[in-house]
Amino acid sequence: MIAPETLESIANATAQQSELNEATLAALKKTWPDLRFTLCNDDDMPARLSPALKREKFNLYLVNGSEHCLSLTDDPLQAIGVVLAEVDDDAL
Repeated sequence: MIAPETLESIANATAQQSELNEATLAALKKTWPDLRFTLCNDDDMPARLSPALKREKFNLYLVNGSEHCLSLTDDPLQAIGVVLAEVDDDAL
């Protein structure tokens, strides 16, 4: 489970980074070691799924780990991780 306050804290910590990269993921993993973090481009995310949280330069999506394989979810009760999806400046 990822509480809304935790997701907001993750977004705030991510927003303080100069860019989204492996160093960003490492910092998040250090702060929240029990969560999984993944980085991708927002264009790679399925259109059918809305972000759990939107920011100007990135969106956060939730990862479900209740099945044998990881999948995306909109249910924070099932979430075990977060996808940081960078929003392309050209798309704005």
